[in-house]
Amino acid sequence: MKRACITGGAGFIGSNLADRLLSSGVEVVILDNFSTGRREFLAAAVSGGATIIDGDVLDTATIEDALDGCDWVFHLQANADLRRGLEHPRRDLEQNTIATANVLDAMRARDVKQIVFSSTGSVYGEPEVFPTPEDAPFPIQTSLYAASKLAGEGLIAAYAAGFGFTGVICRFVSVLGERYTHGHLFDFYRALKRDPTHLQVLGDGHQEKSYLYIQDCLSAILTAVNQHDGNPGAHIYNLGTDETLIVDRSVALIAEHLSLSPTIEHTGGRRGWVGDSPLIRLDTSRIRSLGWRPQLTIEQALLRTLAWFDVNEYAWCDEAMQGALS
Repeated sequence: MKRACITGGAGFIGSNLADRLLSSGVEVVILDNFSTGRREFLAAAVSGGATIIDGDVLDTATIEDALDGCDWVFHLQANADLRRGLEHPRRDLEQNTIATANVLDAMRARDVKQIVFSSTGSVYGEPEVFPTPEDAPFPIQTSLYAASKLAGEGLIAAYAAGFGFTGVICRFVSVLGERYTHGHLFDFYRALKRDPTHLQVLGDGHQEKSYLYIQDCLSAILTAVNQHDGNPGAHIYNLGTDETLIVDRSVALIAEHLSLSPTIEHTGGRRGWVGDSPLIRLDTSRIRSLGWRPQLTIEQALLRTLAWFDVNEYAWCDEAMQGALS
């Protein structure tokens, strides 16, 4: 790999990926509209020579310019707000599905034929098989986010068949680590900083979630890329660990880290919201067969994330976040 474009490259996963690619000698182009991406995350990338384009994946001309001369595209840009998807039904369609179609068409226009796509383990809905393999039958979709990602996967597979593209589709569990800025761990930490005495937990607290440390996630992605470089077709991988963490256990770890003993209020029910799967555990034997293994446990990844929060108040503080958005 000589030159790569990262859409959403100022985000959590994208900025860490940019640093990894630059350290291995890859030229990097970062495309981000900075609606949720953070310029602070790009300090190392800028120092390392990355090209930063302030633009949107819904702008075809901007995408084409960003892809010029690239041999891989890492399409990470997306709306990732699963919980509030029903409040803005078109957001997932536009920012996930249509944006992916735009990237693919820009690739075709600039003769770039290799793409990594950040999909999600949520495409399995509420499966009957655990751990859930890549070839599990799809149930009825339970979230607009997952439905929009599954549509993106279908587009990539069709472009791979029709135009000889290489598509590496990564179905992530939730990712933790440095620069993590959304998700229930983030929400719990911020809420306890705001009110150390009380915490509301959506659902019954017994939901089992799976997580993966950011650097382990990147290693898995790059393992798949190296396996399929120049190999047309759609190649699908689950990325996760063989563990799960119960929500109440994550709350306990955060409270212990902060030396707090808050009153916990559960809202009840097996789901925190519509589309919140009560159990996520993916079969990762396919990516493991390529020699990849996670280096951190879920609890180790969680503690590293909390330690990063402790010294990066701007990432979670209400006042700092509001200033960044104004």
